[in-house]
Amino acid sequence: MAVRVNGHLVKEALTNLVEAIRANPRLASGTTIVRVNWAGGTQAIGHVRQFEPIIVDEPPALGGSDRGPNPVELLLVALGACQELMLAVLAEQLGLEIHAIDVEVQGELDLRGCLGIDPQVRPGFQRLEVSVHIVSPEPEERLRELLALAERLCPVSDMLRNPVPIETTLEVSRTGVDFP
Repeated sequence: MAVRVNGHLVKEALTNLVEAIRANPRLASGTTIVRVNWAGGTQAIGHVRQFEPIIVDEPPALGGSDRGPNPVELLLVALGACQELMLAVLAEQLGLEIHAIDVEVQGELDLRGCLGIDPQVRPGFQRLEVSVHIVSPEPEERLRELLALAERLCPVSDMLRNPVPIETTLEVSRTGVDFP
């Protein structure tokens, strides 16, 4: 399997990136910015770089109109996509033959936490379960090593396993101002 990005092999692109960062470590750090605007009710519109806006909504049971995935579903998608992409990229770098990768992520959520019913129940997921299915002629032991490496290097998995400090600020306007 040759993984291509913009017509170039991922292995080649990552090798070039690693060399550039080794030559200038400041290239390794950056900031990712997304913007989310409330669209009324339980809907929000997420803006990521130049991509089409992402509609985020809740299902009817939570007062929404189900126009898009809800925030916790997007988190599961982020985890599954990160795991899958890390597996594909690392397989390419290691010369492993992979024909298909499928990742399913399940999260157990107790609504008593996020609805404020029981302060003893955390508002987030109680646990996550990731199931990875790989179609490959490679030995199972090599694929288990690949999975362990992907889990160790996956940024989303790292953020979920190791809390990231979050600093929230508030800016209040008293007049109807359009946000940028």
